[in-house]
Amino acid sequence: MAHSLSARKRIRQNQRRSDRNKPFRTRAARAVREAREAIEAGESDAADRVRDAQAALDRAARRNIIHPNAAARRKSRLVKSLKAAQA
Repeated sequence: MAHSLSARKRIRQNQRRSDRNKPFRTRAARAVREAREAIEAGESDAADRVRDAQAALDRAARRNIIHPNAAARRKSRLVKSLKAAQA
């Protein structure tokens, strides 16, 4: 347990920020998972799922919830796997 007042305040701040960011992080992760599953299953709407995942990743990166380079890397890998599956 934190002893100083500043450490207690920091814990409260971190908890508030975590609660505020969690929906965006979850939404992005779920969208990526659904897109990956759609690609692997060869579904016809896989491209739409990838587009939704890209939007969710961009939203999270814009709010600095995930690093912009991490979002770009995940989007790139999704599109790469989509193109490979379509070929």
